[in-house]
Amino acid sequence: MIVGVLNLQGAVSEHVDMLAQCQVEAKLIKKVGDLTGIDGIIIPGGESTVIYKLLVQEQLLDPLKKLIHAGFPVFGTCAGLVLLTQPKAFGVLKAEVVRNGFGRQKDSFEQAISVAGFDAPFHGVFIRAPYLTAVDESVTVLATIDDDKVIAAQYEHALVTAFHPELTGDTRFHEKFIRLIEKRQDFFSPNV
Repeated sequence: MIVGVLNLQGAVSEHVDMLAQCQVEAKLIKKVGDLTGIDGIIIPGGESTVIYKLLVQEQLLDPLKKLIHAGFPVFGTCAGLVLLTQPKAFGVLKAEVVRNGFGRQKDSFEQAISVAGFDAPFHGVFIRAPYLTAVDESVTVLATIDDDKVIAAQYEHALVTAFHPELTGDTRFHEKFIRLIEKRQDFFSPNV
């Protein structure tokens, strides 16, 4: 299994390290040609507007959007969640996103969170984090804060977190994504 990590901005090396801990090979994705030979892709955190502009500039937006809408497994963290929700970007998650929902950089925080399917709390690292509201019934909510702010969710082949699991050393979200890829490999083969 080879998992692509979008290498335009954000915590790229941290995701690569987490995949290595899960004994999965990572491939950095910077150009359209890099999309071949991968089984899923991670869209890391960073600044969603900058990542969007770089996706357009590198002519990655349309081919990646085509793959994702065809069912290609994708894991978005923080800005990745924003891009997977915004219609102008990937628009695969049916929900409303509140960018920087918890405030500015100085308002960043860490908190133990309960995640559906995890037997122990997950240490969430929130850095200018977004959250989801008005989540469609087709989306499975995995974790919330304040009862109404969705901070982790899954829709079929798309997994998202508002926080940064790659900064924790806890591989459970990356393992969840790997299992999602394994389930989809039986019937999906990407064609770029």
